[in-house]
Amino acid sequence: MAEHMQLRDMPKFCAEIEAWLNARYGEAEGKKRWEATGRQYGEYLKELPDYGGKKTSHTLAIYGSIVIFSLYPLLPDHPPAEELQELVTSLFMSGFVKLGKIFDLNRSFDMWLIGKVFQGVGKRDRKLYAQHPVCFCNVSELYDKKKRAARYHFTQCPNAEFAKKHDLMQVLPLFCNSDYWGMSQLHGTLLRRGTCGNADRCDYCVVGPENSMAKEYEIIKDEAGFLVSRKIEK
Repeated sequence: MAEHMQLRDMPKFCAEIEAWLNARYGEAEGKKRWEATGRQYGEYLKELPDYGGKKTSHTLAIYGSIVIFSLYPLLPDHPPAEELQELVTSLFMSGFVKLGKIFDLNRSFDMWLIGKVFQGVGKRDRKLYAQHPVCFCNVSELYDKKKRAARYHFTQCPNAEFAKKHDLMQVLPLFCNSDYWGMSQLHGTLLRRGTCGNADRCDYCVVGPENSMAKEYEIIKDEAGFLVSRKIEK
């Protein structure tokens, strides 16, 4: 039987959402919406596949996203999904602020080191995927020493699969778009052609903002709400 993450396993995460609800709707309505979110989350857990338990490298990325998927349709004012972007970015990417005090991806050594980190994460992801083929499918790429670029990509994303199944594709960009902010906190630039929500893969190409590659691209938002990097036409 799959061991899924319960709301009680994410106290800080849930407290931030509750605070957001209370600030936006007032305590009475906020409490009502949070309780409804908890019930919906519980229903989703009944149908979820086995992602490998509570302690995998992407546990919060998966289960935290399902909390947001549960929450969004229950908001009383039916806001555009992008109004939750600041909340979602804070929930999933706040740790990058601390990492930004260590990493500066304009430095060659830091770029090489982040490439090693990507390789290590990819190895763990592939081990988990072999046991639980509904998880992230991570394909590592060798560090590009010449261009000082670290790359990898996902060919499968549990969040994208969940969004497609439950007709919640308008919510999915919230998670994907947060990656741009996260990389910026490392003094880096994310170059991305697409995600598993709007393409056949979610690609990560990370460089320092002073890298000439970073200056060749601009970030645009596509029709589905995903941020993507497009080469600047000269």
